Amino acid sequence: MKKLILILLITLVAFPSCKEKTEANENVIATYYLIRHAEKDRGDKTNSDPHLLQVGRQRATNWKKHFKSVKFDAVYSTDYNRTKETAMPTAKANDLILHFYNPSDLKIEEFMEKTKGQTVLIVGHSNTTPKFVNALLGEDKYEDIEDHNNANLYKVTITKDGKTSEVSVVN
Repeated sequence: MKKLILILLITLVAFPSCKEKTEANENVIATYYLIRHAEKDRGDKTNSDPHLLQVGRQRATNWKKHFKSVKFDAVYSTDYNRTKETAMPTAKANDLILHFYNPSDLKIEEFMEKTKGQTVLIVGHSNTTPKFVNALLGEDKYEDIEDHNNANLYKVTITKDGKTSEVSVVN
């Protein structure tokens, strides 16, 4: 009889907490992580599509390490060497291919519908990344990233209750 009461008590405590966690996860519609490309080669001013510097390749690897506990469903990048090279280590770590987007033609509603229920990494530029964040939020909250800054991480969470964002610096 004591065992039965103990099992009943454990069940009453365990199952409601599982339900709360499930409901919290069901409330999330999508989570977006947005970063700017890593440090690019600025040696040739006429090159509009430079590759990453060694320090940039290291930052791309560091992003992969930073995101090791995040299971991405998709990775998006603009179609430039520096953004692709920044995105690839994380995409490979998640066994994903890169999807490309045009920052001049976001089609944000279509993008949000396509990525509903997903966790997504988006790699862009100093001006396009904040623009993308603002489009996801539906407000002008963030300004362009300073040219020397390759460390901002924006996180946008969309739930049934609304949209939230945060920005942090990851070195």
